[in-house]
Amino acid sequence: MKRFTSRLLAFAGLLTVEVVFATVLFVVAFAVFFYLVRVVFVHHSMALDTWASDAVDGWQRAWPWLYGPIRFVTFFASLPFLLPASIIGPLLLRRAGHRREAKELVLVMAGAVLLNQLLKLYFNRPRPANAVLHTFGLSFPSGHAMLGVTFYGCLAWLLARHFGRPGWAAPLLLWAGLIGLTRVCLHAHYATDVLAGFAGGAAWLVLFRSGLKLFWKEEKAVLGEEVI
Repeated sequence: MKRFTSRLLAFAGLLTVEVVFATVLFVVAFAVFFYLVRVVFVHHSMALDTWASDAVDGWQRAWPWLYGPIRFVTFFASLPFLLPASIIGPLLLRRAGHRREAKELVLVMAGAVLLNQLLKLYFNRPRPANAVLHTFGLSFPSGHAMLGVTFYGCLAWLLARHFGRPGWAAPLLLWAGLIGLTRVCLHAHYATDVLAGFAGGAAWLVLFRSGLKLFWKEEKAVLGEEVI
């Protein structure tokens, strides 16, 4: 009984606010993603996509000057931006002495790109036929939304956790959300593609962070044993 109690207390000690938040976020993101899969591929519902498409068309008719800013914003989650950013960012982190954080940014982005492409190939959903900005590839989940949440979410985490800048988290996440919205405005993706991209990116980021944290702890323990 004492042994069970001690194990229970040890487990409770692991349930920090960070762990609880990460667990809840992962479960919610995972549930949202598979709910959208059912909506799109099981029930074949286009209600949300049609409503969102009509709404953004109304915005652009009312404010036609928005097209330029929308194209500008959408660039910041495109591969021509994220590829060099995922190289330069880690180099700057490494130069500043943050080697682990540099590795983290590279690995999380590489994994997100691979996972996004695998999901696109699996679901094989064509893009909207009325795209304002011509794009290649498949549609579900949105790469801009998924990679944007991964990249800017990782930056938000690093700035809050390791650099004492938690105030940057909300603007970075809002920026990622705005980028996702531009994909619907440009009809490059359906709204469900973008929401699935957000959910997939969040789930991947939490899963990666949790796995990496366990890996660093294991590595630290092994190195400690070697020193002893």
